[in-house]
Amino acid sequence: MARGIRIGVIGCGFYAQNHLHAWKDLVGEGAVLAAVCDVDPGKAQAAGRTFGVTSYTDAATMLANERLDAVDIVTRHDTHRALCELAIGKGVAAIVQKPFAPTWEDCVAIVDAAEKAGVWLAVHENFRFQTPMRHVRRVIDSGAIGTPSWARIMFRTGFDVYRTQPYFYDEERLAIADVGIHVLDLARFFLGEVERISCETQRRNPKVRAEDTATMLLRHRSGAVSVVECTYEARRDPDPFPETLVEIEGDNGSIIVLPGSRMRVTSNGATTEEDIGSPLRSWTSDRWHVTQEGAFVACRHFLGCLRRGVSAETSGSDNLRTYALVDAAYRAAEEHRAIVPAQRKASAAAVSSDRRAQ
Repeated sequence: MARGIRIGVIGCGFYAQNHLHAWKDLVGEGAVLAAVCDVDPGKAQAAGRTFGVTSYTDAATMLANERLDAVDIVTRHDTHRALCELAIGKGVAAIVQKPFAPTWEDCVAIVDAAEKAGVWLAVHENFRFQTPMRHVRRVIDSGAIGTPSWARIMFRTGFDVYRTQPYFYDEERLAIADVGIHVLDLARFFLGEVERISCETQRRNPKVRAEDTATMLLRHRSGAVSVVECTYEARRDPDPFPETLVEIEGDNGSIIVLPGSRMRVTSNGATTEEDIGSPLRSWTSDRWHVTQEGAFVACRHFLGCLRRGVSAETSGSDNLRTYALVDAAYRAAEEHRAIVPAQRKASAAAVSSDRRAQ
């Protein structure tokens, strides 16, 4: 039997707990949670005790001491480039929490380094791995609604995200960079690449430094149009947090994702509705389950790709296209015009890797 994939998790904070539990749950599929690391000794030691592994406070020391196949980097984005380059320099595959890095230049540098070294790289963009979103993709692929031509993708909540992530108050970029990046990735996932994007931002909470609301309009290369919305200042009752609500129209029907993980599909005049949620895991909760389970499915996908030696769906080079939309959205809001997202020409190494994945 092939040996397991040995994984070290860097970052043991609030959201990292979902990654840690996911890797532990995937032991039967070949994952080996081998070590954890956090610059906060208390967090590192607590995670080490909970998951029964060695803990570190320095990533370089962990990589020097442990025989790792991959690191899962679940830290603030301003640390990502240095940590990725550290792993890449050791020939260790890297999974990086979104957002990929603080700037487009940092993201490109990470991808360039991985490709030059021939090291596997993925971004933990997990909204597209949430079970409801996978159901939507399957319906699109089935042809039930025909060719998608219009969509509205919404993440609108008034849930107090600042309580567990108080640093949000002082971010220079907030709604688009934190959650908008997820819904922009879903727009790509459902309707394909984007030709241009327009954006209007708002700061509705006076305590917040950056934008807490964004409304974006995307023209896709296919000719489809999507409206992408995100806000932390919605006033909804009930509040669907943390669910993403979706409407997609095609020439033969439509898909609507309703609160409570229900999907209504109209196809050639006939309408059906079904539950598209998934059961709670031992470590997930009713309120957070959708996003927690998305993290688990993403980790399962990365594990499978690592075991097969193929690129992840959200490889570093793929996620650059989502990151480019984030940058373009901010520019569009600032310049009051539609922006064409930046593009990076794939290297020969990237082309070869993409072909192996197909």
